[in-house]
Amino acid sequence: MRGVRPWWISSGEKPLPAVPGGTDGGGDPPDEEDPMSTPTTTTGPFDDQLSQRLLFQRIVVLGQEVDDAVANRICAQLLLLSADDPRSDIALYVNSPGGSISAGLAIYDTMRLIPNDVSTLVMGMAASMGQFLLCAGTAGKRYALPHARVMMHQPSGGIGGTAADIAIQAENLAHTKATMQRLIAEHTGQDVETVELDSQRDRWFTAEEALAYGVVDHVVTGVSDVRLGSATRDARKVGL
Repeated sequence: MRGVRPWWISSGEKPLPAVPGGTDGGGDPPDEEDPMSTPTTTTGPFDDQLSQRLLFQRIVVLGQEVDDAVANRICAQLLLLSADDPRSDIALYVNSPGGSISAGLAIYDTMRLIPNDVSTLVMGMAASMGQFLLCAGTAGKRYALPHARVMMHQPSGGIGGTAADIAIQAENLAHTKATMQRLIAEHTGQDVETVELDSQRDRWFTAEEALAYGVVDHVVTGVSDVRLGSATRDARKVGL
């Protein structure tokens, strides 16, 4: 209380020394964890709680640029959901501007590794690597919301160093470009030459154009339009 002297001044006694992890004689008790608080994470306190609740519904969200940390987390989520139930579908919701090719291919390979069907849905934007992961969903289970936009282009990367280094980097970039174009052609039903031509520059699609190109299978307006293979089950027992 303001204006009241501490008890040790009034009594002439000295405060007890502070005890680590406990209270001291004249101070306040240590702060206790607020049961209503949300732990802070690198993705923000609210995002982490939301992602946990979505995982209970077997929904994985890619809502940012693809980098190694994001890819590691998504791969772990896919593997844990598959271990919990190897038959029920897993949904990957995409709203991403793209990112690292190696990180995105790690997610792609994990999607192919697990036995589950992985449906994909674009909300907002799926560009570059986001577009690739969108079209890599299980055939017949790739969705777009009506006002989503999709962008496809060829891989790019900085090249520098000695002439020998530049030659090696250029060769690796050409290999990556050929690999991505082959996989996009495989998942969209287009031939490789068409994908190569269309991805020379940024190619933007509306939801309906993405449907016509083979990037998605359905344009949906309601949750009931998204078909899942099995009833969802609680994933708490696998620690999600």
